[in-house]
Amino acid sequence: MKLYIHPFSSNARKARMVAQHLGFAPEEIVVALEKGAQKHPEFLAKNPNGAVPVLEHEGFFLPESHAILLYLCDLAGETRASQEIYPRDRKARAEVNRWLFWMSNHWSPAIAGLNFENNLKKLFGLGDPDPAMVARHERFFHQFAAVLNDELGRHRYIAGDALTVADYAIAAPLMYIQAAQLPIAEYANLRAWFEGIETLPAWQSTNPF
Repeated sequence: MKLYIHPFSSNARKARMVAQHLGFAPEEIVVALEKGAQKHPEFLAKNPNGAVPVLEHEGFFLPESHAILLYLCDLAGETRASQEIYPRDRKARAEVNRWLFWMSNHWSPAIAGLNFENNLKKLFGLGDPDPAMVARHERFFHQFAAVLNDELGRHRYIAGDALTVADYAIAAPLMYIQAAQLPIAEYANLRAWFEGIETLPAWQSTNPF
């Protein structure tokens, strides 16, 4: 098994954390995004979208981070770790899936916008943050952070009282709290939950900072 990653990709970090949680130890191959390696023909043959992560397993190439998470859970089969983080009960699994879709459609874009304006622009010499765009993405962030904060006021983890792949997925882009200047101070439940995630071995072992 191989996992094509970049250490500063939060999407790749999701896959790395879940693989470790499940006891897998894929060979990690770093794709030099800063050099444009994701656009080379040999990598585009693995993922035409030119992005990490990509999982390679028995001749099968699978891009898209959430697809990789669920594939790894299925591959782990009936192990206790797999059943804990991706439950077999239909409704419990649907709840996890709901939050994975929520993350892709709402949470990730809001954070990505702030990360671009407040962090990536400076790193790549693209100028100063655009105040109008920062304000726009902050509105989206506050909208969805409030939803998450309310949910976390009802139970310990995002999809209930047990850690699931939804927690790993939604936590991953919070690796950029400082760099992206994410305004989470007012969300006590969200902050407490994330502080717990930061203590997990899979989070600590994949920290690039």
